[in-house]
This record gives sequence, C-alpha cells and structure tokens, in this order.
Amino acid sequence: MQYFVNVILPIPLEKLFTYSISEQEAQFLKQGMRIAVPFGKTKIYTALVYEIHNTPPTVYEAKEIHQIIDEEPIVNAVQLQLWLWIAEYYMCTIGEVFRGAVPGAFLLESETLILKNEDTTVDDVNLKDDEFLVFEALQHQSILRVQEISAILDKKNTLPVLNRLLKKNIISLKEEVYERYKPKMERYVQLGKAYQSEEELKNLLDTLNRAPKQRKVILSLFQLQAVTKESVKVSVLIKESESSSAVIKTLIDKNVLEEKHVRTDRVIYNCDKENIAVKPLNTYQEEAFKAIKENFKENKTTLLHGVTSSGKTEVYVKLIADVIKTGKQALYLLPEIALTTQLIVRLQDYFGEQVAVYHSKYSIQERVEVWNNVLSNKLKAQIVIGARSSLFLPFSNLGLIIVDEEHESSFKQYDPAPRYHARDAAIVLANLHKSNILLGSATPSVESFYNVKIGKYGYASIKRRYGNVLMPTIELVDIKEQHRKKRMQGHFSERLLEEIREALSIGEQVILFQNRRGYAPIVECTTCGHVTQCPNCDVSLTYHEHRKKLRCHYCSYQMAIQQSCLACGNATLDTKGFGTEQIEKELNELFPDNNIGRMDLDTTRGKYGYEKLINAFEKQELDILVGTQMLTKGLDFRNVSLVGVMNADTLLNFPDFRAHEKTFQLLTQVAGRAGRTNKRGKVLIQSFNPYHQILKQVSTGDFATMFKEQIYDREQYKYPPANRIVKITFKHKDYNKINEASFWFAKSLKNVFGENVLGPEQPPVARVRNQYIRNIIVKIPKQQHLLKTKNSIKRIEKSFNTISHYKGVRVIYNVDYI
Repeated sequence: MQYFVNVILPIPLEKLFTYSISEQEAQFLKQGMRIAVPFGKTKIYTALVYEIHNTPPTVYEAKEIHQIIDEEPIVNAVQLQLWLWIAEYYMCTIGEVFRGAVPGAFLLESETLILKNEDTTVDDVNLKDDEFLVFEALQHQSILRVQEISAILDKKNTLPVLNRLLKKNIISLKEEVYERYKPKMERYVQLGKAYQSEEELKNLLDTLNRAPKQRKVILSLFQLQAVTKESVKVSVLIKESESSSAVIKTLIDKNVLEEKHVRTDRVIYNCDKENIAVKPLNTYQEEAFKAIKENFKENKTTLLHGVTSSGKTEVYVKLIADVIKTGKQALYLLPEIALTTQLIVRLQDYFGEQVAVYHSKYSIQERVEVWNNVLSNKLKAQIVIGARSSLFLPFSNLGLIIVDEEHESSFKQYDPAPRYHARDAAIVLANLHKSNILLGSATPSVESFYNVKIGKYGYASIKRRYGNVLMPTIELVDIKEQHRKKRMQGHFSERLLEEIREALSIGEQVILFQNRRGYAPIVECTTCGHVTQCPNCDVSLTYHEHRKKLRCHYCSYQMAIQQSCLACGNATLDTKGFGTEQIEKELNELFPDNNIGRMDLDTTRGKYGYEKLINAFEKQELDILVGTQMLTKGLDFRNVSLVGVMNADTLLNFPDFRAHEKTFQLLTQVAGRAGRTNKRGKVLIQSFNPYHQILKQVSTGDFATMFKEQIYDREQYKYPPANRIVKITFKHKDYNKINEASFWFAKSLKNVFGENVLGPEQPPVARVRNQYIRNIIVKIPKQQHLLKTKNSIKRIEKSFNTISHYKGVRVIYNVDYI
C-alpha cells in the first residue's frame, strides 16, 4: 500500500501539496511535525504535516520527502484550526499564515553549495577572469558557498558567473538544509572523580602550592559545591575565584575538573523575592469583576469599559490568578511592546517565574524557547504577555485571554500577509479552546461597543479612578488666536508654558504629545517653493536634525541636508510643520535646567530602548517626556500632573472614516496619563479649531455621544459596524498598467456588487518604493453572505490573472481594514 502526506508549505499556495512516504514514515509522522521537502527544481522547504493518507495526487507525481525534522509535533490541532480560519477569513493562503505564525528559526533554510564537476575537462584559457577565480578556488576546496564566492569575486551578485559556469558544465549545485536555531549551552564544572575524597583533595591542594591561581579556583569550587551540592557554573566560579577561563581550561586539561554543558533558556527572570499577594479589589473593581464572571458563565466575550487609571490591571490580575489555580494557561495581549516593560514587572511581583514574554524585540532564538516552553506547558509559561504574534503560540490548555487596549489599531497586521486583526482572531481562538475572553479599554472601539449594544458581548464598567482620584481637567487652547496675538513661543502657547513651569516648580513631571517623529516633515525653498521629495515615494522627506539628514518614513531612503535649494540654488531653505525632535529642541532652550527625554521610533530602536526610557521617567531622572502615540497607551507614571497635546488638528483632519473615533481615543488615552495618584491632573489640548465637536467630547469625557454620532454616520455611509469592508490594493511600477488593471477589476466588481464598490482611487501616498498604488473598497451589507462575497471576488481575481497584459500587478486583500 502506498502512503502519502499532505503538507503546508511556507509559500503563498492556495492548496496543500502531496508527497510520498514509506510505511514506517507514515507510522511515525503526526500532524504538526516538520519535514524537509523538495519543491520546484532545486529548492528545499520546511513543510508542516497536515494529514497522512493513501490517495495519490492526480495532477502530478508525488516526490519523496527529504527528511523528517521533528520527533514530536511543534504545532497542535487547535492552532491549525485557527490558521485555516485566518486564511479563509482574511483571504490569504495557509502557507502565508504558517510563515507568519511560527518563529523564523523553525523554517529551516536550504543553502546552495557549489561543487566542481569531476567529469568535465576544463581548458582554463577559455575562461573569463571571474570564472577562472571560482574554478581555481574549487581546485583547492571541494565545496564553496555562495557568500564565499561573493568574497572571492568581491561582488554581491554572483549569479551571472555561476550561470555561465553551469552552462559550461564546470560546476554543479547542491542544496543543503541547515538548522537556524541553536540552543544556549552553559558551561558547568565539578571536581574530577579522582578527587572526591578528602584525602585526595588535600593531596591535590598540596601539589598546587606552586600554582596559587589554580589552588584558589579549587578552594572556591569546594566552597560553592558545599552550598549547592551540584556542578558550578564556570562564569560564577571565575567571578568567585577572581580567576580566568584559561586557568579553568588548564585544570580541565589536567582532569582535575570535569566539564559539562547544560542547555538553558536565554531569557531568565530574577525571581529571588517572594510573590506578593494579589491586592484586594475596591468596590467598583469588585462589581466589575462579578459582572465579568457572570458573563463568563454564559460563555460571552466580555468588554470591560474602565476609565483611565481605574485599576483595570488589578481586575485582570485577579482573573489570571483564578485561572492558573485551575492549572490552565492565560494569554495577555498588548498592542505595544512599550507596555510590556511596565506590566512584566507588575505581573512578576504576583506570579514570579510563571510569566513568559513574546514579541518582536526578542531574538529568533529567544522566541523559539518561549514557543517550546508553551508547547510543553511548563511552569515558566503559564502566563504569556505579548504583542499580536503571541496569539499563534501552541497553547494546549488555554483558560483565559485578555486583550488590553482592544481599540488599538496596532492589533491589525498590515504587511506582510496574513493581514489579521489580533482582537478578532483572539475571540476565535478562545472559542476553539472553549476559554474565556475579556476585552479591556478606557475608550472601546465603535465595533466592540456596538456588539455590547446588540447583546453579542457581555459588559462591565468601572466609572471611577482607583482611590477616587478625580479625572483630569481638560482645557482646550485656541492657538489660532494665540498666533494672531503673537503670544506663541515656538509651538508653545502662553497657557501651556505657564502650566509646565508650575508643574516643574513643585517637582512634578510633564508629558507632551506630538504624533509625528523627526524635526520637520517638509523642507521648502522660500524662493521657488521647491520641496525635497523622496525619489521612490510620493512623499516629502522628513528632516531629522540630530543626524542632519532628510529621511523617507516609507522606504527609509535618506540624504544629507542640502545647504542650498536643489532646484534654484538659493540658500533659502525653511522647515514647515514640526515633530517630536523639534519640540525637544525648543524645550531644551526654554527649560535648560531640566532633563528632557524623547520617546519615538528613533529613540526606541534597541532591544531595551523602551525599558531605559520608561525606567528613567519612572525614577524621575527626566522632568519632561516628549513622545508619539506609543506613550499614550496604558503606561502608569505616578508623578505626572500635566499632559500637553501640541496639535490635535493633525489627527482630526486625516482622510479616514475612523479619524474622529481615533482622535477621541488617542486624546482620551493621553489625557489619562495625568494625575494618576492623589492630585488632580491637568490636560491642555492646543488646536486651531477648539470648537470641534470631537474635542468638546474629549474635554467632557462624553463617550456615549461620540459613539451615537459615529454609529449614525457609519449607518448612513455603509461603514463598519453596519457593513463589513474589504479593501483591495493594487501595486505595480507602471503607472498606466496599474490604472488599466484597477479599472478592469473595479468594473467587474461593480457588475456583481453594484454601488457597494468604491474606486479605484489613489491613496494619500500614491507611490511607495517605486510601486504605484490604487485602492478599491467593497462594502458588504450584513444581510449579504460573507463567504460567497469573498469567493466572488476571488473568481474575478482568477479571470484577472489570465489577462497577460496585467501580469505582474499585485493584488492585496485587507479584510476589516483599519
């Protein structure tokens, strides 16, 4: 009987691929194991076993697999169900989900090896110089790697040379699979078996009298082993004996010490202190906790709507504590890596080493270790804190999912596929595990609150701040009037400067919010009006004064700041607009005696970038912190009494149907950083239009009116949550081709869906990385079958792909885009 295996390949294929296996392999293999398989002419991929069967493929002949990688599955059945749902719902392939879900180190790569063809006689006179260099190297070394040939030829692109040598039959190519994950091994030593008795040890010390450093190592080891009764880590022994690794190596060579390597995790938390007890909840938190529990009994997704600084985290902690007592795992999803810094410390105080962290600032190796710990259901991975990617971890016994700041757009993955929303996928994951799920926010998304209103979600609320601290007073400052009266100092109104001075004089801290990084978004010539543009994107270059460079925030193109205009040659360059860097510079001039910090993408690039800034601000080493939206979410600074918003208009005037909702959320969240302890905080929002309805709603904290107005508008114009939306994006380097292709696609869609199709339209930035972009939006009414609609769109895409003229035009689907 023949045996076959269907596998998931980490490439954008619609279907599973089938390979032939032996009977022994069929008995050994299980769903979720990795195997290396050949695909195409030479490539070898890491594939995931989906099912084993006896039906041969009808269209092609099944190849044999290359090798089995795992002894046990690394992906479980529930994960695969989630992957299939994501692939179907977000209109991508299961291969794209596989590549996005697992740590990169699990996807073993094949490396091209270059070998000399022994059967060919070569006349080196006919070889070109670069060909001869490769041929000569192969005379001395039987196998060469591509990067080695690149070094020999001193050029990056070696493909043309290799192709010529292949045609001349001088070389052959071979693919070799190599493992990218390397476990961390710690060196330990102990006394050799010959020196275990006291007498032997005494004789040893006597013989080492003339080697004092070696003698000191032995004495230190003896003292350490007396305490631990185990082998001692080499790094600890070196420190204790004030010695070096060379001395220890000498003792190992003499067989005085025995060496062994122990596998250890790269991320280890210092949990020396005892766990503290979970804090008792106050009356308002207790009421919310009971309401959540009641909703959980009905298996409802529940929304916790708690004002900023109401103590939502303490409610989460109580829920987590209850879940892990039952032996189940908990997942705590956060929108920003910055938030994990503060939260890890808080959760470790309660749960010690049961807390694991998983996000993109961790190395590939560290993520593999967390994955393996969750897979094995180890004690050190009972509670996982992470960004959206932690949703894909191999939970086997998940009891609770908490999605904090559920309104955040950071939960949506944009590029590459799968373009999923972590909040919505978490709800599906909770249903698959039959676990509870809680969404928490001070400013819930319109969609989530709508689901509460129609009874789909449960609801709990905390309307008072913890310790009955009053909500901050929010004041709107008219900078249009201030400019007219010439009362602005740089980008600061008189009122904001007065409040900053007052806060600093009594030793309190200030947060200033400007949602744009860099110094200025535009550098303009005041003579001819020329603005320096990115050569690859339809966007102006942003000036970064610290590096004296102009940078594109879309493709990372950069150039040195010019001394004169590139168009007319005049040295009349001026900046327009402002970012966090310019605010920081102005503050340094206005408050030279105070410490000022900046928190944006430029200052938090390193692994510990967030941690250093947040810790410095918490310890009051910084007086003023300027930042972008990353400092608005969930951070808890006890000494901040004033928050200033530099310009609210840039948020309001964004071309997006969610602009008003996002402005309300962002400004309410940033306001929530003020006055989180005893004293009531102040928030000053600078705007050219302080009478805008959204700004008034923010100043009064009127979420209900904002929600009511947004729902009315969205129902009128058929936007979510009244309708679902699929955005179809087209990309190509040819301007005319993309226009023709997008119009053809839009016309076909309008024939099927009529007026529910908008576009094609240019986005605000219509060219990125030399690729022109066009968008089509398909609105799907609630009564329209979602799956049938998506299948209709896919059928149109298949017809589109058969037109040779449109070949090369990328079609990207973004379901429920934000």
